[in-house]
Amino acid sequence: MTFPATVEPDPDSESQIAWPIRPSERRASQKSQRPDAEQNGHGSGGGSNGKAVDASAAGASGKKRMSTMDLIKLSISMGGSQVAWTVELGYGTPFLLDLGLSEQLTSLVWLAGPISGLIAQPVIGAISDASTSKYRRRYWIVTSTAVLVISTLTLAYCREIAAFFVDLLGGGAGSWDPKYGKTVTDTAIGFAIVSFYLLDFALNALQASLRNLLLDITPPEQLNAANAWHSRMINAGNIVGYGFGFLPLANMPILRLLGGSQFRKFCVVCMIILTATVWVTCWTQEEQQRQPRRIEKGNSVREVFKGIYTTALGLPKPIRRVCYVQVFAFMGWFPFLFYSTTYIGQVMAYELDREPDHDLATRTGAFAMLLYSIVAVAAGTLLPHLTRRDTRLLAHEGDEDEDAELSRLRSQVREWRAEAARHGKPLRLPIMPFFLRNIWTGALLLFTFLTLMTFFVTKVWQAIILVSLVGICWAVACWAPFAIIMEFLKEQERESTSEGEAVARQWLRRPSHSRTLSTPAARRNSRPGEGERAPLLRRRRSFDQHDANSLQPEAEAVAGGTVLGIHNLAIVMPQFIVALVSSAIFHVVDADAEDDPANNAALYGKNGVAWVLRFGGMCTLFGAVIARMVPPTRTEKEMRRRLAELKVLQEEGTP
Repeated sequence: MTFPATVEPDPDSESQIAWPIRPSERRASQKSQRPDAEQNGHGSGGGSNGKAVDASAAGASGKKRMSTMDLIKLSISMGGSQVAWTVELGYGTPFLLDLGLSEQLTSLVWLAGPISGLIAQPVIGAISDASTSKYRRRYWIVTSTAVLVISTLTLAYCREIAAFFVDLLGGGAGSWDPKYGKTVTDTAIGFAIVSFYLLDFALNALQASLRNLLLDITPPEQLNAANAWHSRMINAGNIVGYGFGFLPLANMPILRLLGGSQFRKFCVVCMIILTATVWVTCWTQEEQQRQPRRIEKGNSVREVFKGIYTTALGLPKPIRRVCYVQVFAFMGWFPFLFYSTTYIGQVMAYELDREPDHDLATRTGAFAMLLYSIVAVAAGTLLPHLTRRDTRLLAHEGDEDEDAELSRLRSQVREWRAEAARHGKPLRLPIMPFFLRNIWTGALLLFTFLTLMTFFVTKVWQAIILVSLVGICWAVACWAPFAIIMEFLKEQERESTSEGEAVARQWLRRPSHSRTLSTPAARRNSRPGEGERAPLLRRRRSFDQHDANSLQPEAEAVAGGTVLGIHNLAIVMPQFIVALVSSAIFHVVDADAEDDPANNAALYGKNGVAWVLRFGGMCTLFGAVIARMVPPTRTEKEMRRRLAELKVLQEEGTP
């Protein structure tokens, strides 16, 4: 009996399952098929040009390399958002107290920060992740900016707005009525509280969307540089915000027409800067429309929170460890951000041995924070150069497998040795840059050291220098953890894509018929309801949904916005812990000064802030220990491996 050379498909509609193979064989098959896919795909450049590319970009991301000006345009809106932050951080509490709000209620208003951080960033990230629009990030950037402008201007004109509504709805009461002034004040306080909460939610949504936009647009090999520019812009925004706060805006010709106090004019200037910077980013950056997944998740509230919960439980171990570090790191940062200016005032009281002038103490603290921002900008400009990756240690387009890469490295060492011999110099290999986690660990240890140095600070100038040097740590905190997380996200995205493509190739290359019930492994996985009469041969082109789900899983898109939102939860949650611990420390350390009826001083005789800063320093020490457990990124590992191979090749050729 002769068998036909080719088997034509039968007209039946039976499904087919794949011939079962071991997982190790499947991984080997995928590895052997990867070079074929690279040759057939658009990323095939051959080994002729030898152009260096980042290993994280080896998956043919298709994103054009961004110039320095492109990175500035992408990051400049982060500086504008930080200028808006200075409205609240630097001048919010004095404005609320001036309105007549009590200190107890003012502390409740400041809960807007952690509450908005817990809700806004994860939710906005999850909703924008689920969208397929090419405006999915910029839509929330523009919306958040609009809410931010409206809430800030309402804050600046809250008295006038309150008077308008009282006149409109107050039943004809005039300004001569004793109750009129109290009603206007209470209404203005209500508008101010609502505006502060809207401002916090809008700012969190804006900064989350800006980081999500950076993750979507930036090529994988430039994530480190893009996050460094974000850090520089944040600190530059602090400088601009505090600088405008020092300027006499009330005496400027155009701003004088706005009327009101310095705070109102400052709010208007900050909103102009914010709107201009956001316009630059949204106009110059273009997102790619995401292809819809086969099974698209809904955008209902339940689906959004379910997606956040699922993503939080399934965080990759490196990203989870980064979040653990951030919990301890910001248990140190929040005390510094909240009480650094108060610390300057307490040191001034200790040096003068009396209660200092409060305006002088406030201006001195603001001056220290201005120097702190300048140091942070300088550190954010210089430190990223320590992590700059030598292109000679990166993957090349011709490195299709380990043998091709080793051959390229051997010829490269031969060329370097010949070049060095012509110049009469010894052969020098590339230098391995600092790992991001090492820079981050060093910054956390420096923060711990500076906070413990408060034991020896007795002069105001010493306290100013100490606060200024913390700017180095802040520059790293605004850059390194975000760069690490985004690089891990890009690696996960590339792995999901390559795995899905490998499974698809394996599915298409299967034989036209495969065994089912005659194979024991397949019999265990057979579908319910099939008996002895089920066909032994099934059609590949007519597989059912059960087999499609088990053998051809679709690679899930990496929920970058959701992951960054969860990372923000790790940043915000310590604020509640710090509030409780700080109040306990103040109660213990400053109990004698507060119980003394003859002492009405706010700064003299108190040392609680220094102990709160030391508590934060010990927390960052634990964060530094956990930071050592954050693994290097894949690109860093491969660079280290190539450098080791270059050293071996150098020793082999040494006479």
